[in-house]
Amino acid sequence: MTDVIRRKIDRARQPQVDGAPGADRGWRLALARAARDAMGLDLAVQKLTVTRCSLAEVAEIAPDRSLVALLDGPAAGIGVVLLSPSVTAALIEMQAMGRLSTQVPAARKPTRVDAAMVAGVIDRALIGLEECLMEEADLTWAGGFRYGSFLDDIRPLPLLLEEEVYRVLSADVILGSAGRDGQIILILPANGRAERPVTEGDDTGEDAQHFSRALALQVLQADCRLDGVIGRVRLPLGRIMALQIGEVLDMPLAGLDMISLETPQGRGLARARLGQNRGMRALKLTEVETSRNQAPATGPVSIPRPPPVAAIPEPEQELRATG
Repeated sequence: MTDVIRRKIDRARQPQVDGAPGADRGWRLALARAARDAMGLDLAVQKLTVTRCSLAEVAEIAPDRSLVALLDGPAAGIGVVLLSPSVTAALIEMQAMGRLSTQVPAARKPTRVDAAMVAGVIDRALIGLEECLMEEADLTWAGGFRYGSFLDDIRPLPLLLEEEVYRVLSADVILGSAGRDGQIILILPANGRAERPVTEGDDTGEDAQHFSRALALQVLQADCRLDGVIGRVRLPLGRIMALQIGEVLDMPLAGLDMISLETPQGRGLARARLGQNRGMRALKLTEVETSRNQAPATGPVSIPRPPPVAAIPEPEQELRATG
């Protein structure tokens, strides 16, 4: 009886934000539900440990030839999910064949296609972890992370992460009826960056927080169109009407590193350069216009009317190349 009381006291003394029991239990449930809901795969966590490590120790944790998935988190935080080769192979095999074979395929270096196939499972698990921690203190460091990109080599990882302490949730898992085992490792910044969960003892005003969140949700759902203008060219109306398919227009002032982000009315809001993000075209802002120092609108420029002549000049129209 004394041992039982002592264990309860020791458990109560453990800080909740250190991963017990919230993140420990939540990650177990989230992994199992994600594999089951995404592809009908039975996944059981045989052992899970919650530890801390420094940035220098992060690269040493990864199993050989593991799949490295970078996670985007709140306040520009970056996390990592590491899948051992056996786990990656099982997830891909289940999606391709609908079942797991008894033979474990030979370990190989993961590819970007592999990462794309397991990204959905990773996001499901992260969402499930967040839902399990909605009323627990672990939400401040474990919530808000989603799949961001794939890293084909573990060596640049310390250069991408910030110099801080990280929490490591290392799960030894059993996959399918064949009993294939592997490892899934979740690495997140130890310093909490997400919102603090609302509890009954909070004095911050629960009703006010619910109202603010509901209002923010409605506002953020509003659509706002912006045009990325690469360049402009002015042509007579007759020249525009005579354009043919395959014809090339010279745009001497256009540049992929000097794109103007504008409203439909032509008001310039920012400058950007063209790039890619997760396989899609993207704009990286290089300069944002402020209310005190706004660039003039880059819409159609007014040109003084020419003096009267015998022939009426042909009107000009403006073409914009937008992205």
